[in-house]
Amino acid sequence: MQWKHSLFLLVFVASACSTTRDIEPITTASAAMGPTPPSRPAIACSDGTSTIDSDFEGAAMAGCQVVGRGHYRLLIRQEDQKVTNCSAWYAFRVQAAEPAEVVVDLDYERCGHRYLPKIWVSDATSVQCEVGDAELEKDTRITRFVARQRTSCGTGASDVPSREAAWQQISPERFIVTGRGEGEIAQARLAIKAMPVPQIISSQELFLPADYDAWLSSLEAISDVTRSTLGRSLEGRAIESISFGGGGNSPREQLVVVGRQHPPEVTGAFALTAFTERLLEDDPLAQAFRARFETTIVPLLNPDGVARGHWRHSRGERDLNRDWGPFTQPETRLLRDKLEAIEIDPTRELRFFIDFHSTGYDVLYTLDKELVTNPAGFTDAWVTDYQARLPGYEVTEQPGHNPDSPVSKAWVYERFGVPTMTYEVGDETDRDLIRKIGRAAAEATMETMLNHHVTDE
Repeated sequence: MQWKHSLFLLVFVASACSTTRDIEPITTASAAMGPTPPSRPAIACSDGTSTIDSDFEGAAMAGCQVVGRGHYRLLIRQEDQKVTNCSAWYAFRVQAAEPAEVVVDLDYERCGHRYLPKIWVSDATSVQCEVGDAELEKDTRITRFVARQRTSCGTGASDVPSREAAWQQISPERFIVTGRGEGEIAQARLAIKAMPVPQIISSQELFLPADYDAWLSSLEAISDVTRSTLGRSLEGRAIESISFGGGGNSPREQLVVVGRQHPPEVTGAFALTAFTERLLEDDPLAQAFRARFETTIVPLLNPDGVARGHWRHSRGERDLNRDWGPFTQPETRLLRDKLEAIEIDPTRELRFFIDFHSTGYDVLYTLDKELVTNPAGFTDAWVTDYQARLPGYEVTEQPGHNPDSPVSKAWVYERFGVPTMTYEVGDETDRDLIRKIGRAAAEATMETMLNHHVTDE
């Protein structure tokens, strides 16, 4: 998914002819929005000119209220009351019969604003918009939008994003955060030029089950790649994997990679795709790696949460990366069974496990330095190689281990004694850089696994 910075289709605008409009400060969530049942049904509201809705996969808003013409308030609420991590995901669609100015207040029930908004416009190549000097003025009591504009927009055909859609990141100057929770008013405000073509405003780029299906299909065309279904999620969605390597034999040594345990963690997914694609290239390093090792990739462990626009949980109201050990959910049990099938097979042994995630900044959560792994010294060698491939980029490593923690990194180490790692990518890390570091991680993995031999057990 490439960033196309020339696509400036989201602008802060007000009435034409250089007029101004004052907007009163936003207040807390309105009880009129009502509760949201667990099924998170599609929501829509309209002022008669423009419409906002959540009728697409990955959407998330718990309520929509028309405050006035061109002014909406959206309630952003976690999927259930058990969520403890404030990954305040939102995604909604905006459209108008004619170009119209829209102000949207994101009213968080708890936790507050986290993600810098992104925008996607359907069939953006057919949209032609010219916008003159737009500027956002900030005040302690009011927000004033001032613009001189001339806008002409064409129409498009598609109304939902594809994986190849161009997503535009909104600069911090183009929206206002009026509180981040923890006792503050947890809200944000942005202004949108609603157009005859749908636009989706989202916390992060949408990377949905259908996008994974398309990506896996593209990899499946490679002769060495085998695609399979581990099983089904709680709602019946396929949890798929691909495996490759070993030259058609049953290689003893195994690499297992998992992603998207937490629905909003799209940047980790971008790194995982770059990582996987690098392993499948035809240079001498990748060829040597695949000749010796078999790799299994499970890129989307929580398809229900992704499809439903969840903050953190699976459909079973559980943080999957706190379910390693209890294994109360079908999703984690499927991956546990895959790992244990490797162990009981006398021809195969697990050698490295890596779990891709997102957080506020790029960081590697590695095992405590005092822990013994097989191969020995693997993690230090991996981090050294990784850093050497990224001149000008500072690798942040945080070693640690809690044997009682029900997270994948801890459980896999305690169960199998192999090197494990949680690979975290920053929410707003540059998307081109994500691809670069994902590829570097794959190269460090191949080099280190080839050069560090296991001891007999």
